[in-house]
Amino acid sequence: MSQSGLDDDELFGEAATEIRADVEDHLAAARDALPAATAVWDVEADNTLGVLNGLRTALAVEEVEEHLRDAKKWYTIGERADAFEDAEDLADEIERIEGVLDDLEAVSDAVGDLASAIPELRGELEELHAEEEGEDAEDDE
Repeated sequence: MSQSGLDDDELFGEAATEIRADVEDHLAAARDALPAATAVWDVEADNTLGVLNGLRTALAVEEVEEHLRDAKKWYTIGERADAFEDAEDLADEIERIEGVLDDLEAVSDAVGDLASAIPELRGELEELHAEEEGEDAEDDE
């Protein structure tokens, strides 16, 4: 084997190691960007809308999405280049984080729907009770 062939193999090995490290780093950053369990469980607020808004803030996933996208990008490059000897652990971790991210997005959508619906419901109930009080006042006259 020529010297340049050996150098190419060494360079490929270094690149494969760096790609795996990049995937691992982005997966770690994605995990770190996930909200803590207490952030979605322990919420302090004065009313229902405050709880929902606090929960919606805790469920923000933009940073997780960015890191997961980068991890998947580097993982795909490494897989296509056949640079990984064993990448099952990386694929499993990507899938696991994707699952949690999907759940976070679904819950966030539901919380957003509730945060929009609750003020409308409150307004309808206040209006209905105000009309009822007005009718009671007329009956008393």
